[in-house]
Amino acid sequence: MEDKTSQFKIILGSSSLPRRKILAEMGYEFTLMSADIDEKGIRKEKPEELVMALAEAKADAILQRLPVGDYVKEAEPTLLITSDQVNIYSWTCIRVSEISAVVVYEGVIREKPANEEEAHQFIKGGHAATVGSVLVTNLKTRFRKGEWDRVEIHFHEIPDEVIEKLIEEGNVLHVAGGLLIEHPLIKPYIKQVVGTIDSVMGLPKALTEKLIKEAV
Repeated sequence: MEDKTSQFKIILGSSSLPRRKILAEMGYEFTLMSADIDEKGIRKEKPEELVMALAEAKADAILQRLPVGDYVKEAEPTLLITSDQVNIYSWTCIRVSEISAVVVYEGVIREKPANEEEAHQFIKGGHAATVGSVLVTNLKTRFRKGEWDRVEIHFHEIPDEVIEKLIEEGNVLHVAGGLLIEHPLIKPYIKQVVGTIDSVMGLPKALTEKLIKEAV
């Protein structure tokens, strides 16, 4: 695949394997940095505001560790891409905890499950929406722009035995809402996805491409 970054460099500010895979599929070469921020210390009532605030905080944290002056002097610009994602489940039963404490519209923001019990609750059927952000910062020009993307997901009821297998594997404990729609055990129970799978996995390709072009 042709490298699309001949005129600029990219730093992906994420440790997410799906985001790395998606950006590579888009034809970009990049280096990696992790923000390591306290995501629970940032709270917003609206999911769109939350994911944008988290992407901003991640970018700011990474910028503090970079020699930004050196990037300004370089001939080629370097783009820093940060992102975040939350899930919203439209259930009438709202459970408030340190991890998922914000009630939004008719649903509840769901971030990473705090434990196996919470993961089970998150995965158990119904309707969900993912809200994800992408923020691109040009380290040479200081240009910064971000936007959010939303995908609606409708599920058939997922059997308890399937949920138990997912929890035993452990991966669902490390993703927002315990949602892994690309997982073979989950796929048969997906009724409809309104939006793109790459957005659900954490990095919407079309939005990322658009912001990269605007930032260069």
